Amino acid sequence: MTIRVLLADDQALLRSAFRVLVDSEPDMEVVGEASDGAEAARLAAERRADVVLMDIRMPGTDGLAATRMISADPSLAHVRVVILTTFEVDDYVVQSLRAGASGFLGKGSEPEELLSAIRVAAGGEALLSPTATKGLIARFLAQQDTADQERDPARAERLESLTVREREVLVQVAGGHSNDEIAERLEVSPLTVKTHVNRAMAKLGARDRAQLVVVAYESGLVRPRVE
Repeated sequence: MTIRVLLADDQALLRSAFRVLVDSEPDMEVVGEASDGAEAARLAAERRADVVLMDIRMPGTDGLAATRMISADPSLAHVRVVILTTFEVDDYVVQSLRAGASGFLGKGSEPEELLSAIRVAAGGEALLSPTATKGLIARFLAQQDTADQERDPARAERLESLTVREREVLVQVAGGHSNDEIAERLEVSPLTVKTHVNRAMAKLGARDRAQLVVVAYESGLVRPRVE
């Protein structure tokens, strides 16, 4: 199955470079290019994209707004958004995850990392390494805690539908661990972990693992630690 990729960036030169890289892979093809977020959301539907590589800063409708537009459209539930950013500590990245993005990738990443990110996103996984999760997300939400002082009770109530095991798995997912790593930690099979992850996503209305990470932090199940 060929992964259909949409490129959304206001820099034509960068889009051209990405197109050459993506089209060089036998399992991928670029199906369109957009220079702003509104165009990206429109083309995601028209070109039946599987993955959108979305620049977060674009003139007009930015990548954050475009991600929200895509995530809010039920007909685009299959579309995965990967945010491209120059600074991995950018608060907008976390906002993008909340808006429905599957993860983020630095623009300075190696070509193989970009290609791997596309495949990971297309497979429904989250592009969140343990370092990224503990650093960027924890730092941002810790700042939110300082400002708000209290968690939103409604967010915590979302966890009541989860079983004890599903909560345990959710904690591990929030730590950026893969199914295999979680299986080893909890002494169960990877298939069992996958089942728990899928059930948690269904119960919490999460598009993918990235959304589970956000829910885990916002609900207070996992507390941010800023080192």
